Amino acid sequence: MARCALNSPWTAPTWRRLRGFWQAALGYSRGQVIEGRYVSLAGDGPAMTLQRVAAPKTTRNRLHLDLLVADLDGEVARLQRLGASLLPPGAREEFGQRWFVLADVEGNEFCVAHDPDE
Repeated sequence: MARCALNSPWTAPTWRRLRGFWQAALGYSRGQVIEGRYVSLAGDGPAMTLQRVAAPKTTRNRLHLDLLVADLDGEVARLQRLGASLLPPGAREEFGQRWFVLADVEGNEFCVAHDPDE
């Protein structure tokens, strides 16, 4: 069976800030570092690698993370304190699910939704 690892591009000026955001958001620890190129984060769930790219993000993500949580409003507030931005229109509801779309400190979109298993 395969193990899932996520690779997220980032720009050089903010890599430490982006790494710190995702470490705190996911409760992951820093793993392998290849200075100026990659840093990996590991914890409960898929490993995440932040990769340096030359150009800043200019369009919407084609792939994004969905964070499933027990306390939706509390987690959104915590992520905002870490530097995430809430994207309009705020809470979304469809198919019996409620979620928010946020952007990390680099502007990468991700969703936070109530975990249906909680």
